[in-house]
Amino acid sequence: MGNARGSTTLYVALLSLLVLGGSLFAGTGFAASLVIWVAINILLAASFRFVQLIGELNFAIAGFVGVGAYVAGVCTTKLGLPFVVALVSAALAATLLSLIVGYITLRTKGPYFMLISFAFTEVLRMVYTQIDYIGSNSGMLGVFPPVLLTDYYPTFVVAVVLLSLIVLYKIEQSDFGKVLVAIRNNDAIVQTVGINVHLTKVSCLAISSFIAGICGALLAHANNVISPDDFSFLLAVYTLAYIKVGGESHIAGPILGASVLTLLAQVAMGFGPFEHIFYGAAIVIAVLLMPDGLVGIIRKFLGLPPKPQAAAKH
Repeated sequence: MGNARGSTTLYVALLSLLVLGGSLFAGTGFAASLVIWVAINILLAASFRFVQLIGELNFAIAGFVGVGAYVAGVCTTKLGLPFVVALVSAALAATLLSLIVGYITLRTKGPYFMLISFAFTEVLRMVYTQIDYIGSNSGMLGVFPPVLLTDYYPTFVVAVVLLSLIVLYKIEQSDFGKVLVAIRNNDAIVQTVGINVHLTKVSCLAISSFIAGICGALLAHANNVISPDDFSFLLAVYTLAYIKVGGESHIAGPILGASVLTLLAQVAMGFGPFEHIFYGAAIVIAVLLMPDGLVGIIRKFLGLPPKPQAAAKH
C-alpha cells in the first residue's frame, strides 16, 4: 500500500508540474482566460464538495465568493494594498463571515440549511447593490492584477489552485476529515464520543469559505470588473453541476466536472439562443447516464471497485 501511495503521489506531482508548465504558454488572450476560468471553477467545485462531506449543500458559497471578490477589489483599487494582502484579506473576510453565519445556521441541516444558505446568498447580493462605495448595481471597475503578474496571471492562478486542492485533499484524508464523513453518516454517534458536532460543522464551513474567498479574489482580478449579479445563487447551481457530472466520491470529481463543463460552455456559446438548452441538456444526460459521474466511469474502465461516496447524495 505504501508503494502504491508513493506512486500516486509521484503521478500527481508530475501531472501538477505538467499543468503548471503548460499554463506558462497560455499567453494573455482567450486561452489565458479559459485556463483561469477552468482553474477557478475547479477550486470552487472542490470548496463546495468539502461541505458535502458533512452532508450539506452549501448554496451560501456564492455569497462567500462575492465577499472575497469585493474585499480583494477594495484592497487593490480603493486602498492600494499589495495583491497578496488583498488575496489573504479576501480569504479571511469570507472565513470570518462564515464563522458567524455557520454558528447560527448549522444548527439546522438538510433542506433547511440549504434554503437558509440560498437566502443568505440572495440577501448579500442585494446588499451589494445598495453600497455606492463598491459601485452598487454598476459594479466595481478596474480590478487588475499587479503589473508583474500581467503576463503570468494564469500560471499564478493555477499554482494557487493546485496548492489549495492539495490542502483540501490532505484535510479530507486526515482524522478531521474522517470525523466530517462520520458526521454525515450519523452525527448522533459522533456526539456520543465527545466531539462537538456543531463546532466541527462550523469549522468545515470556515475551511470551505476560506477557499471560496480565494476564488473570489482570483476571479475579480481575472475579470477586471465585478457586479452583484456575478454572485447570485446560479453560481452555486453551476458549481453543484460540476460536482454531479464529475462525481462526488473523490476530489478528482470536481476537477473533471468543472473542466468538462467549463469547456462545454464555450462550445454552447456558439448555439446562440439555444445555449442554455444545450448546456442544461448535457448536464441532465450526464447525471442520468453517469450516476457516479466521470470518476465512476474511469474507475469502471480501470476495473476498480466502486468507491464509497465521500460526499452526500441529494
